[in-house]
Amino acid sequence: MAESRQRPCAWPRQNGPVTQHLSSAEGSIAAAKQSSTATMVTYLALALTWGSSFLFMKVALDEFTPAQVALGRILVGALTLTTVMVATRRAWPRERWVWGHMAVVSVFLCVIPFLLFAWAESFLPSGVGAILNSTTPIWTAVAVTIMMRTRLTRGQVAGIVLGVVGVLLIMGVWQVVTAPAFLSSVPAQAACLGATASYGLAFAWMERYVNRKHGYDSITIASVQLANAGAISLVLAPFIAFTPVSFQPAPTLCLLALGGLGTGVAYVWNTRVIITWGSLAASTVTYLIPLVGVVLGIVILGERLSWHEPLGALVVILSLMLVQKRRPPAWLRGLMEDRPSPH
Repeated sequence: MAESRQRPCAWPRQNGPVTQHLSSAEGSIAAAKQSSTATMVTYLALALTWGSSFLFMKVALDEFTPAQVALGRILVGALTLTTVMVATRRAWPRERWVWGHMAVVSVFLCVIPFLLFAWAESFLPSGVGAILNSTTPIWTAVAVTIMMRTRLTRGQVAGIVLGVVGVLLIMGVWQVVTAPAFLSSVPAQAACLGATASYGLAFAWMERYVNRKHGYDSITIASVQLANAGAISLVLAPFIAFTPVSFQPAPTLCLLALGGLGTGVAYVWNTRVIITWGSLAASTVTYLIPLVGVVLGIVILGERLSWHEPLGALVVILSLMLVQKRRPPAWLRGLMEDRPSPH
């Protein structure tokens, strides 16, 4: 019988070192893509949630004082995440440094800005708070540069500037600044800028002292943050928030939504984005908040789309690509090199 011939096999019959290495590499790439997609979805969900928070705050202020809205949302958020920690049997961190640094973050990312924004929203015309909130990446860039002693790339600097321009276009700033209420609300505008500067410092503090220095997930870290903020709120409440209230349905529901979703769940998402992308890229979520407001106005309220809104949206999207160091369009790559800007 003639000896049968077999074709040489292109791949080994068993996984050797090379095929195992390739399989591992392919798995790592797939996992990285999946993680990147999940973070983007989280980032967009955060923008949608915080974009709705200004509406919740406005309605809640019809019944509650600014201090009650600010401290109330913190306490509801802290209760929400504490319930999650207990239900999922997560262990609270025992390291003192975690609680200490997150206490600083809770003051500058929760207590101070929430009080300032809640007070300012009582005086500001519609849309101004969202415009001023978009200055957060600027303050974050300044704070990160100082605290981390790093240099921003030219693309990131351009992205920060373009983000502000895009927000101004979306909101039609020329219409806002000519309104009489705008000129009469300068103290409230200053309060908003103080709040965004506080956000920027908190983002930088997390990047410098917390991010990638522990083994806890985003739920645990956000829970520590709001537990600290809740304790501070309980101390402040007898002095600034004890006034009579009648719990009307709409303001009460908005306050609960502001606390449970806009504070509790949202800070879990925010922490996850910070861990994955870094503080500066995470702070650019404030560029999307006015865009969310415009979309909600069109979809829910039937408002008409103006020419400057889609143009501003395109500018904002481009700015996010630059700040996050994603590949910009070809026409922009020829104008701007991705290297540190001179100081």
